[in-house]
Amino acid sequence: MSTTVPSSAPSAADRAKPRIGWIFTSLMLVMLLASLDQTIVGTALPTIVGELDGLQHMSWAITAYTLAITIAMPIYGKVGDLVGRKRLFIVAIALFLLGSALAGFSQSMTEFIAFRFLQGLGGSGLMIMSQTIIADVVPAKDRAKFMAPIGAVFGVSAVAGPLLGGWLTDAADWRWVFWINLPLGIVALVVAALAIKLPKRHNSAPIDYVGMVLLALASTGLVLTMSWGGTQYAWGSATIIGLAVATVLAAVAFVVVENKVPEPVIPMRFFKNRTFVVTTLLGLVVGAGMMGALAYLPTYLQMAYGVNATESGLLLLPMVGALLVASIGSGVVVTKTGRYKAFPIAGTFIAAVAMFLMSTMSVATPLWQVCVYVGILGAGLGLFMQIIVLAVQNAVSPKEIGTATSSNNLFRELGVTVGTAVLGTVFSSRLTERLGGALSGSADSASSLTPALVRSLPADVADGIVNAYADSLVPIFLWLVPMFLLGTVIAFFLPEVPLSSTAPMGEGETEAAAERNAEVPAQSTGSTPSVLKE
Repeated sequence: MSTTVPSSAPSAADRAKPRIGWIFTSLMLVMLLASLDQTIVGTALPTIVGELDGLQHMSWAITAYTLAITIAMPIYGKVGDLVGRKRLFIVAIALFLLGSALAGFSQSMTEFIAFRFLQGLGGSGLMIMSQTIIADVVPAKDRAKFMAPIGAVFGVSAVAGPLLGGWLTDAADWRWVFWINLPLGIVALVVAALAIKLPKRHNSAPIDYVGMVLLALASTGLVLTMSWGGTQYAWGSATIIGLAVATVLAAVAFVVVENKVPEPVIPMRFFKNRTFVVTTLLGLVVGAGMMGALAYLPTYLQMAYGVNATESGLLLLPMVGALLVASIGSGVVVTKTGRYKAFPIAGTFIAAVAMFLMSTMSVATPLWQVCVYVGILGAGLGLFMQIIVLAVQNAVSPKEIGTATSSNNLFRELGVTVGTAVLGTVFSSRLTERLGGALSGSADSASSLTPALVRSLPADVADGIVNAYADSLVPIFLWLVPMFLLGTVIAFFLPEVPLSSTAPMGEGETEAAAERNAEVPAQSTGSTPSVLKE
């Protein structure tokens, strides 16, 4: 039976308005922290690797962070749905700050990788909680206006990260790349603690710890198999075969467990939801291509063009400019029209064009031309990054927004992790082989090369190193063209579900009111597929 609310009584949305601004500010702040640390290491990486003598482990400097994000995402999403998000959010910020502080004190590559992993465990919560808390208090029809600035944060960090990382590396020390997070993170912690007020959730169902462990094992096994295969171990070796078998067994066991527990980490019924399946495949494919391309581009610019770390960050400014325009512009259009399907189609195709153009680069390519290519890539990424999140949140029950968002992000980050690991491993292997020839007769070691050292070498040796970097990385961009084109094909199958006009949970509502509101989107817009209804 419905309850009539007197017209003089303020609605849940009205009561939420005064604090949504503060909530959004705190979420943007922590989103900036988490996204910065996916890109800030890029320009500092050559110096870090050289100082810690770890060229052979270069890919793990980035993979450790993204792997931790991948493992923790579904845990944050599910537990947040069951017990509430604020406390998890505070814990995530604290973990991120601890990992940042310790990474700055690293004395070996092993320590650095371990602390980056800890940092990633916190960064995962920052990303998921930011997206789901916004979904709690803002209706889907208005959410694009909020998702667009979040997409812009990714864009700003894509350039601000390499730029800040380069400046700190050149002007101070690479360790400040991580210590700079501490003051900003403390501010974010205080703002989040004071500003975010959400209804408490009461859960009587047991948490799926077994599923969480199995998913972590499967994710880790997949990344280790892809990164070690053909490099540290032969593909046919007992180690790689054993890892592959263990990964498959963990994945199968995970599916079996998820079909039996009352509150699964990833409900298998999600895979009957066409929107979830399409957006998940898009995230997987695009994540692998995007980070595979961007992770090592600053290193290439420093080595191939002789620019310093700060300048390599500045050279990515066209990408962030195009991403900002595309992200905010698409958000405005979606808010006005309620239509979003065209943006993932156009964005993935534009990104494929950018990858093809980048595959034509050589050491003779002018820098302005490189800037144009990365600008085209930014425009493509900006058109679909947040649209995917909006679509999947709109297609599930409001009570499962956190689970659906984290599950979707899981596959995207799995793509990022595998893409970075595989392409990084290929890049490192090709580079090590070519540097061996370039440095023959030189007293310098390939594992301790830094941009500054290359500039001090004799011209013939330096030219050999530059060509080695170009020959190792540029052909990889061409391999990513079919990946983005596959994303274009997948995007054509994305359903365009009407956007809900009701927020799942007004701030300050009781749990009972939140439960009542959970029915509204399905009844008023038909946005919740019947397969997800209780």
